[in-house]
Amino acid sequence: MTNPVGWFDIYVSDIDRAKKFYQTVFNTQLTDLPAEWGKQSAFPADFEGLNISGALVEKADRVAGGNNTVVYFVSGDCVTEEARVEQAGGKVLRPKMSIGEFGFVSILQDTEGNTIGLHSRQ
Repeated sequence: MTNPVGWFDIYVSDIDRAKKFYQTVFNTQLTDLPAEWGKQSAFPADFEGLNISGALVEKADRVAGGNNTVVYFVSGDCVTEEARVEQAGGKVLRPKMSIGEFGFVSILQDTEGNTIGLHSRQ
């Protein structure tokens, strides 16, 4: 595996304000994602290259300065790593779930209280 990280989410309380900030600072355009996923705007990406992209995700319960960034690690199948999380001292916060045409994700908590994700196509 050349690049173990494949995606990130940055949790925000006001998607419009955050989107304006990131577009201005990085001189780029973010793209709104389908409404059924909640309020999200994605950074540009070339999914054939080695770069990593991600999205701003609006969360009503977001705490400023809290655990508000989730890094997603690439997986062959999320359930593989999920099965090892509790034995390693972590927690499965959200078991493998579909994200439509983009595959599947799992949300985990590491031993330090950090939230991380897994992403797989199957």
